[in-house]
Amino acid sequence: MVAITLPDGSVRQYDRPVTGADVAADIGPGLAKAALAVRINGEMKDLLLPLTENTNLAIVTRKDPDALELLRHDAAHVLAEAVQELFPGTQVTIGPAIENGFYYDFARKEPFSTDDFAKIEAKMREIVDRDEPIVREVWPRDKAIAHFKSIGEQYKAELIEGFPQDEPISIYRQGEKWLDLCRGPHLPSTSKLGKAFKLTKLAGAYWRGDSNNAMLQRIYGTAWADEKQLANYLTMLEEAEKRDHRKIGQEMDLFHLQSEAQGSVFWHPKGYMLWRQLEQYMRRRLDAAGYVEVKTPQLMNSKQWEASGHWGKYRENMFVVPDEVPNTEDEGPVLSGQGDLMALKPMNCPAHILIFRQGIKSYRDLPIRMAEFGCCHRNEPHGALHGIMRVRQFTQDDAHIFCTEDQIVDEVRRFCELLDVVYKDLGFEKYAIKLALRPEKRFGTDEMWDRAENNLREAVRLAGRQGPEYGWQELPGEGAFYSPKLEFHLTDAIGRTWQCGTIQLDYVLPERLDASYIGEDGAKHRPVMLHRAILGTFERFLGILIEHHAGRFPMWLAPVQATVCTITSDANDYAEEVAATLRANGLRVEVDLRNEKINFKVREHSLAKVPVLVVVGKKEQENRGVALRRLGGANQEILALDEATDRLAKEAAVPGA
Repeated sequence: MVAITLPDGSVRQYDRPVTGADVAADIGPGLAKAALAVRINGEMKDLLLPLTENTNLAIVTRKDPDALELLRHDAAHVLAEAVQELFPGTQVTIGPAIENGFYYDFARKEPFSTDDFAKIEAKMREIVDRDEPIVREVWPRDKAIAHFKSIGEQYKAELIEGFPQDEPISIYRQGEKWLDLCRGPHLPSTSKLGKAFKLTKLAGAYWRGDSNNAMLQRIYGTAWADEKQLANYLTMLEEAEKRDHRKIGQEMDLFHLQSEAQGSVFWHPKGYMLWRQLEQYMRRRLDAAGYVEVKTPQLMNSKQWEASGHWGKYRENMFVVPDEVPNTEDEGPVLSGQGDLMALKPMNCPAHILIFRQGIKSYRDLPIRMAEFGCCHRNEPHGALHGIMRVRQFTQDDAHIFCTEDQIVDEVRRFCELLDVVYKDLGFEKYAIKLALRPEKRFGTDEMWDRAENNLREAVRLAGRQGPEYGWQELPGEGAFYSPKLEFHLTDAIGRTWQCGTIQLDYVLPERLDASYIGEDGAKHRPVMLHRAILGTFERFLGILIEHHAGRFPMWLAPVQATVCTITSDANDYAEEVAATLRANGLRVEVDLRNEKINFKVREHSLAKVPVLVVVGKKEQENRGVALRRLGGANQEILALDEATDRLAKEAAVPGA
């Protein structure tokens, strides 16, 4: 007998081996039709896998959150079959599911074009209509290698040759002829995929990610559970393209990037004004929350990074320079000695411990909340760089809290409350909180991990943010090797999520760098170190802000808050007077006295996303008034200068100031 326990606790008994499809059919015809796969003891498996032992079983349908990855994986396989039918001689390599979609890498002499997408998609739909059964087979290793070599699939043969000798070779047959190397699981047939997919872009990719290997052609696509989800996603992509921070940054003259400084940003005056406003706002919030601000060196000796443990883990991503001294024989600079290397800091943590260690600290001094807007460098690969979102030189919104074990819950609660205020001030009403739990390989005892995880849970509960409206979720195995952490994923105006904020417990670094305080008992104790960030990095967060607001920043953040525009040159002197009055009341103002029509000026400054245009002409001059035109508005409002000034000054007030 085989006992199948379902999610509702009910048990079904069978006198023979069964499949998930059999169980679904036994429950009802609707479920049998909707079934895509099964979860066996929590692990996704093929719907047609024989069940020979007692097991916990859940039927996976399109409504299941796990179904999307399965659909996208199958979409990649259908793409590969379609390409090989249309372009004989093309070799397939690897094709995984990824966030929001899938890709497949192909080896082909002739380049693909996006013009090919329509016929590839048509062939994919044809394969779906053919309802090809997808069946798993296990082959001997030598047979699999020989087969793929015989059909010219050298990349697949190479993959198998790299597998351990005793590893079973899992092959999925799709229809009568087409097959692929894959661990699975897969849908029972191609018709289950549906047609809610679309190919999106082409890119180059090195075989196995190694620039010494052959360049392949990567076709990306997206796949969803239904046509409505696909349409929503494609609409989001269109909106994201309009909001691209690189495009808006150019239109607003905020920054630029160029090859002479790969991965570093050239901030223009307006862009740096945006930066300054964000930094000043954050500084006020941190001051009010009891943080002290520090400044630490960008270059530190490699010995310090070795002691902290970062040298072994981050060495490849650190910019390293020799520490040179004059040669005693006056023959030029030489290395001062073995191991004397300096590295640009990739993070601020070790330097903050060095400040903590200066002088004797008492338990009465704790907690110490130490903040730094520290400029850091990481040697990111060229292919990973993306506008100001992924750069090599960045400024972290960084702080470390040194506290006792008993202070952890209260400090994390305070941080949650501070982060909530900041995100909402910046226009992000929705964010999710996720707790990353202990990984399989980890430092410390189970007791320590239990305590640390429970402390974070309790802090979030006390902050009132553990409910579904905050997207509370626990992520098994995703913590750092030395501690759990809270992640804060904010949602932008078009529904994308960005992980920015984090707070992480650290018992290891204080130990490695010998940080201690004198406890109430007169003995030395290790502080707990909380690594925390709200924005993450200024560069990336500003990119997110630009795209979230589509360049239409809240009045207090806008680089230029108002532009005074003249209708005729007769009002030039009055325009300067109006601008001076507004500046005296704290507004950032420009003046446009050009001999251009007012409609031309309105269009130009609207493109630059100036929140308010203050229009003046002869009539306004005579009445000591102004006409206010809001960004995106079709009408204007006539006000006395004093009233307009007072209103705009209030609108431009900085939150928390």
